[in-house]
Order: sequence, then C-alpha cells, then structure tokens
Amino acid sequence: MAKIIRIGTRDSELALWQANTVKNKLENLGYKTELIPVKSTGDLNLDQPLYEMGITGIFTKTLDVAMIKNKIDIAVHSMKDVPTALPKGIVEAAVLPRANTLDILIHKGTDFLNEENGIIATGSLRRKAQWLHKYPAHSVVNLRGNVNTRMQKLNDNNWNGAIFAAAGLERIHLKPENFIDLDWMIPAPAQGAMLVVANEDDNFSRKALVHLNDEETSICVHIEREFLKVLEGGCTAPIGALATVENDEVSFHGALFSLDGTQKFEEKSTFSLKNYKNKGREAANSILSKGGKKLMDSIKAKLNS
Repeated sequence: MAKIIRIGTRDSELALWQANTVKNKLENLGYKTELIPVKSTGDLNLDQPLYEMGITGIFTKTLDVAMIKNKIDIAVHSMKDVPTALPKGIVEAAVLPRANTLDILIHKGTDFLNEENGIIATGSLRRKAQWLHKYPAHSVVNLRGNVNTRMQKLNDNNWNGAIFAAAGLERIHLKPENFIDLDWMIPAPAQGAMLVVANEDDNFSRKALVHLNDEETSICVHIEREFLKVLEGGCTAPIGALATVENDEVSFHGALFSLDGTQKFEEKSTFSLKNYKNKGREAANSILSKGGKKLMDSIKAKLNS
C-alpha cells in the first residue's frame, strides 16, 4: 500500500491554507496525504516581541521536533519564518512558486503620513527600522499574533495603521480596501514563498515533492537567504532582501538597517541567472566591509542586553 504523507502545519488560518495547497497538489499527483496541525511556541506567546523570544525558528521548532520524532513526514512553512540553518536531518524539499513579495500598510486614513504623531504597529524589526528610516517622527508599537489576530488588534487600538505581508492577506482573502503598497520597503528574505521540508532519509516524500518545486523561486530565495545568513550570523536584525528574475537576468537589492532606522547599508546588483551562486554572500560581505559589521555588533549587543 502506498504511504500516506503526513503534512505538519501550524494551525492558523494562513498556515492551514498553505498546508492544504500542498496537500491538494500532492493528491492531484496521485499521492495520499493527511494534515497534522500543531500549535507553535510563536503562536502561543503573543505579548513578547519575537526578537526577545529568540526569533530564529520560533515558528518552525515545534514542527521540526514532530518530524524528528516521526510524527509527521513533511512540514509546510512561510519560508521567511524558516531559519537559514535547518536542523540536522531535515532538508528543503520544495519551494513553491512565489506570491506577492510586498509589504502593505493597512490604515485608518492616510493624513497621518504627513504628520509627526503617527502610530504604526508591527512585530518585525525589519519593518520597524524601515518605517522609522522613512518616518523618523512616528512611533512604532509591537504587534503579534496570526493575521486574523493582528487585524483585530488594529481595529481595537488607536493606531493609524499596521504593516502586513500582502501574500498572507491575499491567500486567505483578508486584504481590505484601505491599504497602501509599501513598494519602497525591502521585504524579508523569501517573503511570499512557501517551503516544504522533509526528513533527509524520507526518499518517498522527497521524490513526491520534487514535482512541486519552482526552480526560479528557489534560486531567488536561495540568494536572499544566503545574504541573510552571512549578515546576521545567527542573530536577528533588520535585514531586507529581494531577488527577481527577468529575461534570465537577476536583480538583487539587499539592505541592513540599525534598530532605530537611522543607519542604512544597502547593496544592489544585476547578474546572469546561471551565475547566481555566491551572489548573496558577495552582497552581504560588501555591506559588512562598508560598516555593516560594526552595526551588526551593536545590534547583537542591544538585543542581548
């Protein structure tokens, strides 16, 4: 009898949408599947900022443990939540075609953008730093929870707006009319992409997932995550990166910000798609050599104090 592929997922509406997308694709290929929802530590603690919880792997750790204990066969993640170093024995098995990469602002009117007392909500150091870089007089408050929870918190508070990933809202049809595309904000590495991981020794599941992999998306997120890995060195920091492909040419834009948004180190480059290897590393090393290393050292010191 053919193996039933057990799909591990967080139990939020968005995570279940992602897992069901993978489930449907596998079943359309003739595979049998079963969903196994698991609640993560990141979903349970909504009051503490992510960086104070040790952000690396906070949304993936529970599923990693379930996979290592053989309770699930594969796990589906928003790729931007996945640490650049996977646990031993767990491997990337498929990167699905990328959705919208933009951050968007859900707002209660845009007049505040020209004023000095704006209040914006986000739980992301990257979004906070970039917002303060553009609007240094505004205040940024912490916002945690799944998409639905954050939308409700925005409605319940006197904030002017909150920042979301467009892809998440579009996937579960929650994107309202009162939004602005933040096309000036560099997204998180791998934003808009879905990753499926599997046990390294599970040849059956890995073979099945090969059919779901989108090579162009996989290359782009590889460049972005390599940039992130070299820059952060295991520490969370305000880092954005985006690689896009057009006519077999890759355009890359990456940046590192100070926590308060006052400092910005960025790198832009264009190169052939067939020469993508090590380009993320090269961009990160360029930033580190221009003063980024000193900034990263200060970020680590502040977050660990």
